[in-house]
Amino acid sequence: MGSTKTTLPALSENTILRYFNFIALYFAQGIPEGMLFFGIPAWMAMNGKSAGEIASFAIACGLPWSFKFIVAPLMDRYTILSMGRKRPWVIFGQLGLMTSFILMAFIPDPLNNLDTFMLAGFIVSFFGAFQDVATDGMAVDIIPPDEQARANGFMWGSKIIGTSASLALGSWLLNQYSYTVSIASLSGLVGTIMLVPIFLRERPGEKTMPWTAGTASLENKQLQLTNWKAIFKSLYSVFKLKNSLLLAIIGFLIAGSINYMDILLPIFTVKELGWTNLTYSQVFATTSVVGGIGGMLIGGLLVDKFGKKRMLNIYFFVWIASTVVLFFMKPFWANTIFINGYMFAYSTLSVFCNIGLFAIAMQCCWKKVSASQFTLYMTISNIGRIAFAALIPPMKANFSWEITLLGFAGIVLVSWVLLQFLNIKLFVKNVEKLENKDIERRGMLSTIIDV
Repeated sequence: MGSTKTTLPALSENTILRYFNFIALYFAQGIPEGMLFFGIPAWMAMNGKSAGEIASFAIACGLPWSFKFIVAPLMDRYTILSMGRKRPWVIFGQLGLMTSFILMAFIPDPLNNLDTFMLAGFIVSFFGAFQDVATDGMAVDIIPPDEQARANGFMWGSKIIGTSASLALGSWLLNQYSYTVSIASLSGLVGTIMLVPIFLRERPGEKTMPWTAGTASLENKQLQLTNWKAIFKSLYSVFKLKNSLLLAIIGFLIAGSINYMDILLPIFTVKELGWTNLTYSQVFATTSVVGGIGGMLIGGLLVDKFGKKRMLNIYFFVWIASTVVLFFMKPFWANTIFINGYMFAYSTLSVFCNIGLFAIAMQCCWKKVSASQFTLYMTISNIGRIAFAALIPPMKANFSWEITLLGFAGIVLVSWVLLQFLNIKLFVKNVEKLENKDIERRGMLSTIIDV
């Protein structure tokens, strides 16, 4: 086929297009999460499924997010470099996400076919995680350091809005029409968003598609690693740093605490408070959208102005305090305004905490192993999601709702203590030292080759 020319600037050249690209891709990430982690669990609860069955579905959907580290080194090692370092993988992930959604839509009688239902959720989540790895790697490569906090605000806000929109639309279609119509409609949204990475290149002169004209950029050629030993050696060097390990542990605890509460909320509101799945979906979607918009508008700005660590300290404190209030105010649980207020505070702080943690992780990544390092943090975080989801059945079986909900505050409290020992400036300096040593080594090798 002939070449295709585009007049659009590359992502590396244009700030507005960079923001637009990552807003769209993170919105797409939120689409499967809205139904898999919120809408479907509430639907299952309304249809009489047990907390154990709902948690099993959530674990099946969460597992692929813990396998992300398997695909991340592949993305650092292999690519169609003439199309960009991570962009080919982003397109493939979007295509897989759309296709798996379509397949999931046509499972017969999913509520009574739970094994197949969980397998389908696993596959959709796999491609969602796949797209996430590629998108994060692209973000670390393309977004300049002075834009990273604000970009994370846009990205996480967009993801929450995508999650909320998917939850609200998917749940409405589920109740008004059918399961098949609901899930199939979401695949159409994912397919539409796939047009964004198809038409926006990473760097000038690259191909938009394999059959179009273009060449690999010099910068990408210099960043691209060509052997496994170099990838894993570099990754080990940066990950073994004290602050890197500490960041990974904090990520494990915070992601686990969020997933713990995310799974509890639909069960709590439907089974304990008597809400319908549609009522829960509408309330959670609304509070999440408000939190997402807040993240987009001020989340990144607050981190830029007052510092990542300082803002995380504030977020963790308010998170703990609001949950302790929920614990002591059981007589007010029947008050819709009270519960809505807690869900609003929880959802908003979830967005703001993720913006801060992701900005730290992105700032401290070594670009040559960006996908692998960032994904390793996210993989450890998602292991936390599974670990704390698995706590829900025994917690609910042995403790009251008050203690079960207070468990969330306990996990955040441990994270808050560990945060005090994290030194971001030292972390960045150590990564810079590794980069300088690598440049010196490559310079010496080049000299030897020339001689």
